Amino acid sequence: MKIFYLGLLVCFSPIIQVNATTPKSVTCTRTEYREEYIPGTKLNPGYVKSYEIDVVIPCGGESQANKIDDNDCSEGSVIGGLLGAGIALSSSRGKDRFWAVPAGGTAGALIGCQVDGG
Repeated sequence: MKIFYLGLLVCFSPIIQVNATTPKSVTCTRTEYREEYIPGTKLNPGYVKSYEIDVVIPCGGESQANKIDDNDCSEGSVIGGLLGAGIALSSSRGKDRFWAVPAGGTAGALIGCQVDGG
């Protein structure tokens, strides 16, 4: 009976397919033009030797690395929203609270995000 359940389990279990690939090495290069002055003498004058070499650079360029903004202002916006809603709640009366509390919370969240570095 155990063999029957084991066979049933094997038949209905999903087959895991492993796609193994060889690792790919990606390097980005840039061709640079260079010149080198070879000094000379009166009888054998100097000259300029020019050549091109391939220089390895980071893939994606440096301009994309500088554009990453990893500032997170979630803590500041939560604290600012709570403080703004609290101030609006304490300074408003009656029917004005229906619009003052959300407006104070929103303004506090925006100010808190800017204070936190966002």
